[in-house]
Amino acid sequence: YLTKYDCSSADLNPIGGICKADLKRFLYWAGESETLNYKILHEIVKAPPTAELEPVTDEYVQKDEDDMGMTYEELTIYGRLRKISRCGPVSMLLNLLNEWSHMTAKQVSDKVKFFFRMYSINRHKMTVLTPSVHMVGYSPEDNRHDLRQIFYNVRWPWQFKKMDEIVKRFECGDKLD
Repeated sequence: YLTKYDCSSADLNPIGGICKADLKRFLYWAGESETLNYKILHEIVKAPPTAELEPVTDEYVQKDEDDMGMTYEELTIYGRLRKISRCGPVSMLLNLLNEWSHMTAKQVSDKVKFFFRMYSINRHKMTVLTPSVHMVGYSPEDNRHDLRQIFYNVRWPWQFKKMDEIVKRFECGDKLD
């Protein structure tokens, strides 16, 4: 999640290739570490991530997760499934139906559809980014090793239709192959 040519514009972006969940864990560790003991990092971890594009008031703080319509934890799961496991919408749904048993199949499907719509709309932003350090197999910045197309049909007609069929079968108790 980024604002093109804002937080993405620099000569080097040391945290651009780190997923937010890993970054939060690192900052928490650095705050707790007896060697580093940077207690101020706890305040950074607790602060809601924001693009700060709108004025902050006593009643309102713009939050990335609200703007994205998903949590950073969900975004990390989607990103890893899309990039490392090479999942498209249908295979991601099949993976998450087993993992997210606390939701209905329709809720999981809606979340996956929303992710792929947003990914399609914003994919072009990921192709011109400042170089960053790559420390994990999954990175929000995928332009260095991902040579897939830039523009997608945001409706994903075949995939979303197939997902609707899978949801119906799942809710009827059919075994999915």
